[in-house]
Amino acid sequence: MPKAELHLHLDGSLRPETAIELARTRGVDAPHELAGVRAALIAPAHGASQAVLLRAFELPIALLQDADALERVATELVEDKAADGVRYVEIRWGPLLHASRGLSLGDGIAAVCRGTAAGAQRSGTVVRLICTAIRSHDPAANVVLAETAARFIGDGLTGFDLAGPEAAYPDPLIHRAAFEAARAGGLRITLHAGEWGGAAQVRRALSLRPDRIAHGPGAVDDRSLCAELRRRGIALDLCPTSNVQAGIVPSRAAHPLAILHRRGLRVTLSTDDLTVSDITLSQEYAAAIEEIGLSPAELWAIDLGALDVAFADDATLAGLRTEFRAWAASDAGAGLA
Repeated sequence: MPKAELHLHLDGSLRPETAIELARTRGVDAPHELAGVRAALIAPAHGASQAVLLRAFELPIALLQDADALERVATELVEDKAADGVRYVEIRWGPLLHASRGLSLGDGIAAVCRGTAAGAQRSGTVVRLICTAIRSHDPAANVVLAETAARFIGDGLTGFDLAGPEAAYPDPLIHRAAFEAARAGGLRITLHAGEWGGAAQVRRALSLRPDRIAHGPGAVDDRSLCAELRRRGIALDLCPTSNVQAGIVPSRAAHPLAILHRRGLRVTLSTDDLTVSDITLSQEYAAAIEEIGLSPAELWAIDLGALDVAFADDATLAGLRTEFRAWAASDAGAGLA
């Protein structure tokens, strides 16, 4: 199945082998054997909270503090996604997290743009980028981040996001100016909500007028919120495996992906993190059928529907829809067209 993935973090998708090499060449204290570095990069399968999940990002962030490292891992991630049949992918990352050793915002963003462009050229997978602000950062710094990111629209950076420790920094509205700057610069808007605090946090995020919400499975508990999301056409970019790791849901089988889809909400299905969650998108799709209970036709509708809410231009998306529908009409996609 050709797949579209809209919720994927660059620093959560570092190849373990690359991490070992970067640690050696950058002088970062890290395990030197594959088993040890995998243990550092992969979050526990069942976590107590989002804060526990975020610990798995500490080593990748320490390793990705220069332009060459960012460019390399961006290229590798596109290649890994292409190998899994992902034909369209949106990759997000927090540029301010990668500036602690003197890398400028502009140079860091440019490096990721170059890396993903190289991966796209080699693989044919279409890539767009989302710049992620961090909840714990100074709001003024996030305004500068938004303004800087908007300069790279021509290089495939098309979205602006907010992520980070939600329980410690629950109010996204303190970053309203950053979202306004991003929107004024032509960027589409998404933000993480509901990795803590459930439906109330998703509702709070709506004040920023997002196009999409990253996560937000707790919306299922509030019928009026579901109705508002449906009315406004705001998609939930859901990541069942990651949500179990963050303690939002007790198991993938208990994830409300199928319920939300059947209520008529726009939902998409992603991994969140290739490495931190230790799962490919194909495996996430299989689990959606085998554990969550989606039918193949429902899964296909969710996959194709991701192109309707993607942060790409109409001409690009039209070409992808043609490709996806051609697959569904072929023998491989029998019964889905």
